[in-house]
Amino acid sequence: MSEQIRKKRVRLGELLLDHKIITEEQLQQALAEQKRTGRKLGRVLTDLNLVREERLNEILAESLQIPFIDVRQLTLDQQVVRMLPEVQARRFRALVLQSDARGLLIGMADPTDLMAYDELANRLKQPLRLALVKESDLLKTVDIVYRRTDEIASIAQEVREEMREGDIDLEQLSADENSTDAPVIRLIQSMFQDAVQVRASDLHIEPGDNVLRVRQRVDGILQEHKIDGRRVAGALITRLKLMSGLDISEKRLPQDGRFSLKVKDKSIDVRLSTMPTQFGESVVMRLLDQSGNLMTLDKLGMSATMLDRFRNLISRSAGMVLVTGPTGSGKTTTLYSALNHLNTPDTKIITAEDPVEYRLDRINQVQVNAKIGLDFARVLRTTLRQDPDIILVGEMRDQETVDIGLRAAITGHLVFSTLHTMNAVATIHRLLDMGAAGYMIAAAVHGIVAQRLVRKVCDNCAQPTEPDPQQRAWLYSHVDSTALAQMNFQMGTGCTYCNLTGYRGRSAIYELLELDRELSDAVRRNDSIGFAEIVRKRKDFKSLADAALELVSTGVTSVAEAMAITSGLDENEPELPQVDVVSQAETDSLLEDVLKSVNIA
Repeated sequence: MSEQIRKKRVRLGELLLDHKIITEEQLQQALAEQKRTGRKLGRVLTDLNLVREERLNEILAESLQIPFIDVRQLTLDQQVVRMLPEVQARRFRALVLQSDARGLLIGMADPTDLMAYDELANRLKQPLRLALVKESDLLKTVDIVYRRTDEIASIAQEVREEMREGDIDLEQLSADENSTDAPVIRLIQSMFQDAVQVRASDLHIEPGDNVLRVRQRVDGILQEHKIDGRRVAGALITRLKLMSGLDISEKRLPQDGRFSLKVKDKSIDVRLSTMPTQFGESVVMRLLDQSGNLMTLDKLGMSATMLDRFRNLISRSAGMVLVTGPTGSGKTTTLYSALNHLNTPDTKIITAEDPVEYRLDRINQVQVNAKIGLDFARVLRTTLRQDPDIILVGEMRDQETVDIGLRAAITGHLVFSTLHTMNAVATIHRLLDMGAAGYMIAAAVHGIVAQRLVRKVCDNCAQPTEPDPQQRAWLYSHVDSTALAQMNFQMGTGCTYCNLTGYRGRSAIYELLELDRELSDAVRRNDSIGFAEIVRKRKDFKSLADAALELVSTGVTSVAEAMAITSGLDENEPELPQVDVVSQAETDSLLEDVLKSVNIA
């Protein structure tokens, strides 16, 4: 293959001129830019928008008589891919795509790089066949397939060998804290690098019986890797506790801490929680990317109409806006986006959070600490004496916090907070159940946003599909046959990009309920049943199920995912029995009958 390329002596500029893709003037412009920057000519041409990358690759593959392969559509064998180390894969922009009796199929971003080809041949020592792949797709695939699971297992073996002769030497661990060569430190680095690489939101370390489980939550779903040996867990967890400033001698009680680290130029804030279990301490770490920019409101995923309504809602000078949903549904992201939108020099914003997740400039953020009595209610009372315009209360946890928050909203402050409820209607049930007065809720609460995160079908392996009978029955309960016939049902078959799950990334779905006079009157009367009926009859109200169905109809998510996310949304919280009003005359008559029955009258 290399001899074939050598004979052709492909000169990219001349090739594009022959195909009349670029002009001589454009070629000279690109060559001058190449000389100035040192980049390859193909990259310069595409960066200058002189030629599309796809067209460039087609012409080059045709000239070299090699296939042009879309690496996104391949399911790669990681053992085959790793025949070429990651360093060489990135250096030569090459991937081992296939291994068979004829040798290895190598995908290269630049098959005309003869020096790279010779280096690959010397290292792999097998017959090579070349294919052209898109450079951006190749680099993205490298990030995905070169996972650090083998590296983690190898370093764990080193830790295990160090721990053979006795228990953990705590003093030695402390002394080695600044040593990046210590196996425990390298194990932690590899675990975090792997977690960041796959976009994990949480990292779980769970000791078992002679095994250590490391699980990563990716797109809301846990992915598990096992490491042999429990002694590794003790060393690993002790190191993490030292990094978090926790008491390493206390293993009987749960502890919470946090620390920061840099991974691949990303500043990651880690919230750590320990819990004693049967086989040792379990650790869960929430990974917060502080280097990433906060989402703007238009990136949240709301429809244009809902976004306009939400902007108007948060632009009011007073009132309460609640964001509801279960843990991990994106409530914090929505609230921080709203605060970022409102964060101007003429606006005083104070937050009470547990914990402070993202640090925002110009905003006064208070970390709640229940151990010293600094709970939400106390912070909120103090906040009102700090002359705020906008207040964020991390969560409405008790009646006292709810009452103070409602009074703050009535007395001229814009208040944001969260509740863990199934939907917007259930939020009113919850507030009443927590002891808040109906007239206070009606006067203070202006809007409720309920939300969920839905996994998106992987766009690399998405295939048209048809719903099964159970899914079709669920669809018919929400839409008619005409709407059903127009839906574009998609399902991911599983590929390297999505770790064979069929899903990659998530999208938010929302329902927004604004309390107008009719709804406020129902709340004021404590009529939760009437409140729910009014909402159901409104044709302009789009529920979470409706929002999920929109994503299904456009192929963004699958029917199975929509069913899983929206299950239970129509179930209202338990309702108190309605008691009819009894007149005073009826009461007197009933009392007289009772007295006669006991011979007291």
